[in-house]
Amino acid sequence: MLLVAFQSLLLILVLLPKLTISSTETPTASGHAIPYPSFEHFNVKETIALETKIRNPNEYNELSADDNGEQQGKKWKLHLVHRDKLSFSWLNDHRLRFEARMKRDVKRVASLIRRLKTGGGGQASYEVEDFGSDVVSGMDQGSGEYFVRIGVGSPARSQYMVIDSGSDIVWVQCQPCSQCYHQSDPVFDPADSASFAGVSCSSSVCDRIENSGCHAGRCKYEVSYGDGSYTKGTLALETLTIGHTQVQNVAIGCGHMNRGMFTGAAGLLGLGGGSMSLVGQLGGQTGGAFSYCLVSRGTDSSGSLEFGRSVLPVGAAWVPLLRNPRAPSFYYIGLSGLGVGGMRVPIAEDVFRLTELGDGGVVMDTGTAVTRLPTAAYVAFRDTFLVETANLPRAPSVSIFDTCYDLSSFVTVRVPTVSFFLSGGPILTLPARNFLIPVDEKGTFCFAFAPSPSGLSIIGNIQQEGIQISFDGANGFMGFGPNVC
Repeated sequence: MLLVAFQSLLLILVLLPKLTISSTETPTASGHAIPYPSFEHFNVKETIALETKIRNPNEYNELSADDNGEQQGKKWKLHLVHRDKLSFSWLNDHRLRFEARMKRDVKRVASLIRRLKTGGGGQASYEVEDFGSDVVSGMDQGSGEYFVRIGVGSPARSQYMVIDSGSDIVWVQCQPCSQCYHQSDPVFDPADSASFAGVSCSSSVCDRIENSGCHAGRCKYEVSYGDGSYTKGTLALETLTIGHTQVQNVAIGCGHMNRGMFTGAAGLLGLGGGSMSLVGQLGGQTGGAFSYCLVSRGTDSSGSLEFGRSVLPVGAAWVPLLRNPRAPSFYYIGLSGLGVGGMRVPIAEDVFRLTELGDGGVVMDTGTAVTRLPTAAYVAFRDTFLVETANLPRAPSVSIFDTCYDLSSFVTVRVPTVSFFLSGGPILTLPARNFLIPVDEKGTFCFAFAPSPSGLSIIGNIQQEGIQISFDGANGFMGFGPNVC
């Protein structure tokens, strides 16, 4: 009952001034303050049991794009699952899964920073209704990536796709495959799809792809993710089936050479802010509107991914989206400060500012697990947390974490909650499970934040878990809550 009570407080938003939004479909939350807890009794034993156990992967492999629409009515949803819930149990030790996840996370962050340093056309129109997909989470192998199951081609072949809010390309591994990593479903064969159509070199769609080329009259693409991962192949127009909704003529990459940290998935579903992402290609039909909820680790339930303006919730706390011309794929928000135990940490607001040159800023990213903060902000934040947890026994540093605790002898502990002070007034307060994570099965927990090797701040998926995140691209806002998952 204690856990249920605190899960009901998973998302606490305190609004100061009322925000004004031009769209009547996305009303802001009320302007009055909502009381929120400064401290929480964190259930140590239950968290270890939930987050470190291995579940039957077949429970998640049965999910398909065909079983969701009837249950959700007109709001189409798809299951969002964490890739660790697929049938790959080669890492049965939680500590090893954790270490592997952190190594991938370091590469992910380095990749994002590299893209910003390197600075790295029109939109298709589709008649589609509001639709979506369910999101499933887990931590069994520790990849930090969330998957959605959709149909590719005609007839539709169900495939798991990594969702990535920081990428703009939709791609799948394709036959003939000269170099492919292992995926849980058969590799897509375009020869078996009646709707597959290669894109010509002269097409305007080809011009919208960076690093595009031409071979035998067909548009070629190549995408490198900066961490050694890449996909290379042919650009095509194909039908995607999301729930019971068919979306025709989606530009996708048909990858014949692929390498990287996508094991288990058939490819990647880019949800970034660029014109070639799925959100960008749907364009005015959805108004750039989508919503996701990353299910909390250790649960058997699924999260959700939905598209369309009707999925934007009433009662969310809305903050402006900021644009960085150097990185149009990324979703930036304003952050003015951090809090511990209900008290604001003394950090200069400029530390989080997105400059006119495109430096710094705060990015919401589904592909990064651990939130990164500029070193000065992280140190002040961490030190304040240490003061408030001085009564808890410390443990040695683990991986990227320098603040860890030995909670093996505790059933519950009293810990401070932490908060993000967002520009415009909202305060997003997180429960302990969103920043104290078990790194082994013995009771070692670490403060799940890390210093950024640059001025860029990244709010990762551990901190986003359990919170409904919505994007209103047409009006330039992002919303937190009010629902939890």
